[in-house]
Amino acid sequence: MDGMNFAVGERFPLPIQAMGDGGMLQADANGIMFLLQLSRADVIAVEAFRTGKMELALYEQDGLLFFLYKIDGIFKEGWGDAPVGLHRLKREAWPTEKSLADPTLHLYLVDTNLQIILAMRQVTMCREFHTVLKKNLEAQMADPMESKDFVQSVQCIWKERTPEQMREKASAVQEVPLELAAQKMLH
Repeated sequence: MDGMNFAVGERFPLPIQAMGDGGMLQADANGIMFLLQLSRADVIAVEAFRTGKMELALYEQDGLLFFLYKIDGIFKEGWGDAPVGLHRLKREAWPTEKSLADPTLHLYLVDTNLQIILAMRQVTMCREFHTVLKKNLEAQMADPMESKDFVQSVQCIWKERTPEQMREKASAVQEVPLELAAQKMLH
């Protein structure tokens, strides 16, 4: 990600695997990033994403991994989920040993229609969270799923469990604290 311009107000500089409102975890040679795409994001949502409290979790079932997210100030209640898969990426764009070793999770709020970055932030993943994510991605690279098999498997799991039920059985949880206190201390 060194040579790319990730700036608020600028176009998101990488291809986005899936377009449309919702969250997506994208792991590739550039690193690990969570994109939340919203077609209607107001100032409150942007500020909530940039500085608000978040809770992230990873749920595993049948070799699949779901990235779960709860963001105060954007979603009034409940959890969102994003199945983690490499099936849409070309092999040359897959994560590298270096990108998987980096515990940084890049978070981007993107306008769905314009593909403009509205807010961004970085989180250092805790060891447990990073390990679960890394192991699953390595397993997917060792034994990749076909796109149709991935979609069918995800749909079967969605029929069985809600994101809230997935969260109850999460393999790892990452708290992202409110950042306002740290900002006030700097002023």
